[in-house]
Amino acid sequence: MAELARAMDESSGEAVEGKYLTFTLGSEEYGISILKIKEIIGMMPITAVPRTPGFVKGVINLRGKVIPVVDLRLKFGMAEMGYTDRTCIIVVEVSGQGGDVETGIVVDAVSEVLNIKADEIEEAPSFGGALSLDYILGMAKMGGGVKMLLDIDRVLSGQEQGWGSGGEGSLLWVEANGAEGVEGGRNDVEDQGNDRTKEQGGR
Repeated sequence: MAELARAMDESSGEAVEGKYLTFTLGSEEYGISILKIKEIIGMMPITAVPRTPGFVKGVINLRGKVIPVVDLRLKFGMAEMGYTDRTCIIVVEVSGQGGDVETGIVVDAVSEVLNIKADEIEEAPSFGGALSLDYILGMAKMGGGVKMLLDIDRVLSGQEQGWGSGGEGSLLWVEANGAEGVEGGRNDVEDQGNDRTKEQGGR
């Protein structure tokens, strides 16, 4: 890519300007820094893995590599919805205690790649000490609406469920013990995001 998004400013824990892949869950829009994204693929057969949380749909075989898949709707406590021709899997690289793990997240639809400027980003609002929003890097104010910029490492850390440390049921365990699925293709992430949006718009 000619330009890459700048990663989260680790010293502040806040979102910084750069390129973000945006996607939808229901009526809400979210964004993930392009630096965290490996590729975008269409839905493919997912093999269920026993004794994992409900939002862990199972594993896929992506060109010979077993990748755990998380349904982001279920992870966020949203109602389950049947998959459509717009549903896709975004493969992200998550940093954890056991090292980097490639994980697929199921989203309703990919929107586009946006270059978000610093003056378009605000901190996530505070809802009191009982509710933590540390998985949100910031709120992007664009087009009269708000897009939530996610810290995907924290979204998928899973520490509160006890499955993020590499033990049985963790992402690392799923990756090491998953079953076979079907292979997929790989292209440049930015082109994939925009091409998929054009595809969906033509339907």
